[in-house]
Amino acid sequence: MYDGNIRANFPESAHRMLKRVLLVVFLLLAGAAAGVALHTVLTPGDTMFAGKRPVNLGLHDGRLAPCRRSPNCVSSQADPADAVHYIAPIPFQGAPVEAMAAVRRAVDSMPRATIVRHEPDYLYAEFRSRLMGFVDDVEFAYDDKAGLIQLRSASRLGRRDLGVNRKRIEAIRALILRRVSA
Repeated sequence: MYDGNIRANFPESAHRMLKRVLLVVFLLLAGAAAGVALHTVLTPGDTMFAGKRPVNLGLHDGRLAPCRRSPNCVSSQADPADAVHYIAPIPFQGAPVEAMAAVRRAVDSMPRATIVRHEPDYLYAEFRSRLMGFVDDVEFAYDDKAGLIQLRSASRLGRRDLGVNRKRIEAIRALILRRVSA
């Protein structure tokens, strides 16, 4: 019958063995985590957390790809009633080439950004997180008639982004508007 005293009911050798097994499991998990972190830091280019580049990027009938249901994406072309995904476009008066040049300067000034595609009215960039190398896909398209830079920023992997995509777009907006008004 168990009386609540584990030492009295558990042989000392079994107790030592359990402690050793738990220590080995802990050390294996810690070693695996350290190995993943080291691999991520030392490996140039894509990491295991980069994911695959989406095939639906770009302009399709004048629109950027819609956000998935997960809350790790913002788009100026989402329904404005969708507070999770909608973000306002960036107002810009000028030629498409000037708009994309302003976007390019803003993106180039940000850390861990790589411009993948730059066209007269479209720009696609990838942003990588500092530690694990997660990739976010960020797109900009200039709507000449409306005088707006439409945009989309989405995480490739995971479900949540802790507001990173929205904060990034707001930082880019501030850089563009600061240069336009200067």
